[in-house]
Amino acid sequence: MPALPEAVALNHTDLGDGTPIVILHGLFGRLRNWQGMQKQLARDARIITADLRNHGESPWADDMSYVAMAADIAKLINDLDIAPAVVVGHSMGGKAAMALALSEPDLVRSLMVIDIAPVDYQNDYGPYINAMRAVPLNKLSRRGEAEEYLKSDIPDPGIRAFIMQNLGETDAGLAWQANIDAIDHGMPHIMTFPDFDGTSFDKATRFVIGGTSDYVKPEHRPKIMSLFPNASHTVIKDAGHWVHAEKPADVMAEISNFAAQSA
Repeated sequence: MPALPEAVALNHTDLGDGTPIVILHGLFGRLRNWQGMQKQLARDARIITADLRNHGESPWADDMSYVAMAADIAKLINDLDIAPAVVVGHSMGGKAAMALALSEPDLVRSLMVIDIAPVDYQNDYGPYINAMRAVPLNKLSRRGEAEEYLKSDIPDPGIRAFIMQNLGETDAGLAWQANIDAIDHGMPHIMTFPDFDGTSFDKATRFVIGGTSDYVKPEHRPKIMSLFPNASHTVIKDAGHWVHAEKPADVMAEISNFAAQSA
């Protein structure tokens, strides 16, 4: 089982009281993607959302492995003294959550993984990274100008808007708040999953799957069940990979019900 490396302190928000639920975003996401849902879920639980390393306002670091991300989340849970917590992760955040549950099970009350499996995937983020690098931020003064540069390489307005959430305004001008170089260099780690063979997380685990997404396939089931023998799954109809953005009410209901069952 991989040992957890040195951790960084993640930027996070903490709302509400009750069962602690930690929510983790995916690649090129950030905690603000979940803040609307956080406010609603915090009526009945304590909701912590975090920027993963090299994203949002969290520290930058060269290592983008899942054991490194798991160490960061472990530090967050320990620093907040909320163990064991319900841990929810989407996509890359789901893999980080799985790595945490397998390496530090005492910190995790139960686990929810949104539209990702503990398997290897093909890297299809290169064009986005290249498009971000090609924007001449030092020559621009407005976010709208940067988006114009992205249009030819990222024609889908939804994906473009998602990428644009990583663009911040600093005293020195516009700047990408995601560490593009570390993410690019770490892509081989991001697209894979650590070897936890021989280890399992035996507590309640729920896989929430987008009905029109192909990220979690029937052939992934044996691997899922070997690592998470108490796993169940829910399919959200008419939702793709960004399940929480397309069907927020359904995802909030899943989180609330699952957390209540494992309280």
